[in-house]
Amino acid sequence: METLNLTSRNVEKIEALFPNCITEVRGKDGRARKAVNFEMLRQMLSEDAVEGEEAYGFTWAGKKAAVLEANKPVRMTLRPCLEKSVQWDSTENLYIEGDNLEVLKLLQESYLESVKVIYIDPPYNTGNDFIYKDDFSKSEEAYSSQQLFKNTDSNGRFHSDWCSMMYSRLLLARNLLAQDGVIFISIDDHEQENLKKICSEIFGEANFLAQVVWERAYAPVNLKKHFSESHDYILCYAKCLPDAVCNGLPRSSEANKRYSNPDQDPRGVWKAGDLSVGPRVESKVYEITTPGGRKVLPPNGYCWRLDQRTFQEYVKDNRIWFGPEGNNVPSIKRFLSEVKQGMTPMTIWKYGEVGHSQDATKRLKELFNNKAYFDYPKPVELIKRCIQLYADKDSLILDFFSGSGTTAQAVMELNAEDGGKRKFILVQLPEKCREKSIAYMDGYENICQIGEERIRRAAALTAERYPASGFDSGYRVFHLDESNMKEVYFTASEYSQDLLTELASNIKGDRSEEDIFFGCIIDWGLPLSCVCKEEWIDGCKVLNYKEGALLACFSEEMTERVITYMAEKHPQKAVFLDVKLQSSAEKGNLLQIFQTVSPETNVKVI
Repeated sequence: METLNLTSRNVEKIEALFPNCITEVRGKDGRARKAVNFEMLRQMLSEDAVEGEEAYGFTWAGKKAAVLEANKPVRMTLRPCLEKSVQWDSTENLYIEGDNLEVLKLLQESYLESVKVIYIDPPYNTGNDFIYKDDFSKSEEAYSSQQLFKNTDSNGRFHSDWCSMMYSRLLLARNLLAQDGVIFISIDDHEQENLKKICSEIFGEANFLAQVVWERAYAPVNLKKHFSESHDYILCYAKCLPDAVCNGLPRSSEANKRYSNPDQDPRGVWKAGDLSVGPRVESKVYEITTPGGRKVLPPNGYCWRLDQRTFQEYVKDNRIWFGPEGNNVPSIKRFLSEVKQGMTPMTIWKYGEVGHSQDATKRLKELFNNKAYFDYPKPVELIKRCIQLYADKDSLILDFFSGSGTTAQAVMELNAEDGGKRKFILVQLPEKCREKSIAYMDGYENICQIGEERIRRAAALTAERYPASGFDSGYRVFHLDESNMKEVYFTASEYSQDLLTELASNIKGDRSEEDIFFGCIIDWGLPLSCVCKEEWIDGCKVLNYKEGALLACFSEEMTERVITYMAEKHPQKAVFLDVKLQSSAEKGNLLQIFQTVSPETNVKVI
């Protein structure tokens, strides 16, 4: 009987955009209410570190800088590597080599709210793990050699550095999740507490789904002084809890064996469910007379689940079971055909269901001729379960700490098993292999080379097991690199009239047409996995991406017929190279043709 509380509604709007900016306060009446952490909101909207004390909440040295780093733009691009790719022309899978922070920034427009499931297995921060050193103030050469550092517990910022690394990346990852998307993060006891607090800030405490306990070991380590750890955790958060839909786990044969059909009911097999329930509700306490004449009341403190009228309707519909002789306490018939086909998952995942670390190591070794290239890889079945629970058959799956590439194998196996069209995006820093390692001696220079080879071998093995499945066994490889533009490429705020003499050609000399083309795709926020067709008009190559979403021609001596042909396709966007146009008159003619034939096209000359 009152008007809307506009303050509460405004807080809800801010929470939808920036859940990490919401805190909790107590009013004069003692009740807890949501409130805006204005210091954090200022930081989210600022390009500089905001001065002042941190507000109430989980904080550490460098938290504001982590937010600043996530929001900072980068001048990078993704260069296609056709020679490393498999089935480039047909695959929709992506493997990206590079720093995942910068890659996530580049993917913001192309895959905004497009990812159904994210699974990551970040460094656990055990004191022996390498983590990202996010310091972009250094030169590119210096930065390339310091992207990772060993975070030992002697480091005074041991937890802070790890938290900062995760915070910035999870902020960006949340943007990529679909509204009904879910993220799974593997972790152990070293940073589980901190990671849960970070996730509750970024995704919102109300979107917490579960903290799964995975039984990763099947035998104790007797050399341990106190306890032998046998589990890890998987934190699970939704982008928006009301929109997330759990598919459940496939029903086991053991669960289905509990159903039978002793009375030959035409609706199929069923099992008996208890008709009584507590606590006692007087309106549902009444005497039932069984077909055999027995008088039955619910147990003390209990009542029947159904009121008397509904119970009689169930009897008429043959949904009440009185036993083979008609004298048993009545029960409700639960038909298998009417129960939810997906079983609700529990929060303890046994190794007998999803595998353990030793088995995962063994199976990965089998792919590489019994060579151990990775320590502690995750089981394929573990990641398959995460994907099955919340992804559809055509969903996009992201892993930006991809390591050995287990997520790719999980996606391919699921598709082969059920005919799905799921797609994956994997991101991995090309961390160098140690020179004395088995992998290095076998010719692998970095982790990405091993990961890509693992995907190829896993695809071959899956195709052998499911020869008629026709799953997507390929992937496009992209490499993170500096912008295609020279250093003389400026933003609007940096541009000045005296720079005109330096702009004869903005493009670096070592960049191919494919580099430039996919640089435009990233800039314009188009997905990287679409089909690209080549057409030749008057000896000029025209690139047609995503059925006219983007047309490009980088050939010299483009004729008016080529330009008109492209305009008549009515593309959403068209791109040309300024250096290929002989004069300003040609450029003006090109723009005039598009203005006349296809004025809705966004034309870009670079």
